[in-house]
Amino acid sequence: MKHYFLTGASGAVGSAVVPLLLDDPDTHVRVLLRADSPEHLQARLEELCRFWQLAPDAEARRRMQPLRGDATLHHFGLSDADYASLTADTTHIIHCAASVRMNEPLDKARRSAVGSAEAILALARELAQRGLLQKLEFVSTVGIAGKRPGLLPETWIDEPRAFHNTYEQSKAEAEVLVRDAIEREHLPITVHRPSMVIGDSRDGRIIHFQIFYYICEILSGRRTFGLYPDFGEIRLDVIPVDWVADALTAASRSQATAGRILHLCSGPGHSPKLRDLKTLVRQAFRGHGHRIPPSFTIRRDWFAALPRAASVLASEKQRRRLSTLPIYVDYLADKQAFDNAEFMRWLHARGLELPSAETFLPVALMGYLSTYPEEQASRLATT
Repeated sequence: MKHYFLTGASGAVGSAVVPLLLDDPDTHVRVLLRADSPEHLQARLEELCRFWQLAPDAEARRRMQPLRGDATLHHFGLSDADYASLTADTTHIIHCAASVRMNEPLDKARRSAVGSAEAILALARELAQRGLLQKLEFVSTVGIAGKRPGLLPETWIDEPRAFHNTYEQSKAEAEVLVRDAIEREHLPITVHRPSMVIGDSRDGRIIHFQIFYYICEILSGRRTFGLYPDFGEIRLDVIPVDWVADALTAASRSQATAGRILHLCSGPGHSPKLRDLKTLVRQAFRGHGHRIPPSFTIRRDWFAALPRAASVLASEKQRRRLSTLPIYVDYLADKQAFDNAEFMRWLHARGLELPSAETFLPVALMGYLSTYPEEQASRLATT
């Protein structure tokens, strides 16, 4: 019997991993969830089971145990009894928990990324000492590149660099801890660096609409009065959540991936150009009955100044929607790319080939536009 401990089960990636783990009848899964009380914990689990389409009497539910805690705390904030159970038989760890807010204060971002890494590595060390630990999958991000120009290799990055935001910086700092655990302590860890995660390539489903979907709101023109910067040849690397979940699950069952870094991304040659994505997004929004303003290209510095202009010209609602625009302007300007040769070779060895963006992007947009109410889209644009 394999015993998994999973953080971030309610997040975009973790929620896609759980059903894959439960497909194996010899796998037991403990999921860490934040909750105010045992009743709240059960309610959160039921909500997730509805997303996973697990019936109350499903056999898989008997192999899943929710734990009330917090990934950033010592021993995850678990009771002594729960932590003792965790260290008694856990064989696999998948660490997906993360706060993907771009504008948090650095100390708060560090508590999330570095604090959770410290707690996960402490558990991994204890399990290794007991001879239990088989694998740890650590979810990082290609964002650890920060503002480093050019192609990011699937290696550790030693060079100093600036970051777009505190999320990137804190995740990069967490990787330093993981590297030390691999190189000095020889813990069996695979570091996974996803790019921008979007909906399932088959049906567009995703539990939370995150950064990509806010960028789509920008590309639709509805948040910027139809104004756009000149995108030139800039690309946006995206990957469907089901392919990220598959990679984590498969790597957890393979000792051969220990010590490796995998960029779970489309790669430099297959990421969509922003100008093409803009066309696709506008067509999709229009096809779902949304009013799309005419498109006008303006200078990049003028586009970056939109929030300031909005303070004079726009309504309060429009100002809120534009308030976070500066956070994303950098993403729409960087000429970055992420090497995924190792990831692609690993996929090919498993007889798999990542689908093209032309096939999964329309599906992701369909999933978004068919399930996301207008008022929620407005809230997304202000987070």
